[in-house]
Amino acid sequence: MTDIIQAYWNAFRAALPEDSRPAADAYEAWPFGDSEAMADELSALVREGIKTATASLLWEYEYEGSPLPQVGAYSIILDGRGRPQCIIRTTEVIISPFNEFNAAFAYDEGEGDRTLAFRRRAHWDFFTRACAVIGRTPEETMPIVGERFERVTASSV
Repeated sequence: MTDIIQAYWNAFRAALPEDSRPAADAYEAWPFGDSEAMADELSALVREGIKTATASLLWEYEYEGSPLPQVGAYSIILDGRGRPQCIIRTTEVIISPFNEFNAAFAYDEGEGDRTLAFRRRAHWDFFTRACAVIGRTPEETMPIVGERFERVTASSV
């Protein structure tokens, strides 16, 4: 699958003017969520232009020793089987307590009915599962990494 992902990235780069191409290795590839079905659902929302934001648990980044998303960074969004679906570019990164994310961010996440109430329920369940994996207890004030992005390609493989 790595070859398919690299070929997808190379095709994206080749379509850009030479003076504005990102580096050959200037991307990460990852699926949304914690299941094949969730990855399929959320990647489709991104491809359709509905989902323009996402949220992650800061504690997971710390647990894994992973760097935080950076403004301007590219990501290849994968479906549940690891196939490229689109490329996004991060436009904003914020860290805020879980209970301080607002309705505008919930709407931008594009999930469910796009309300803050839906976001709080769905993300509480998701972050509770993530906390169980890393040995933490979910809290209303747990630190969340909010990321806004723009879709820069819309075609899947």
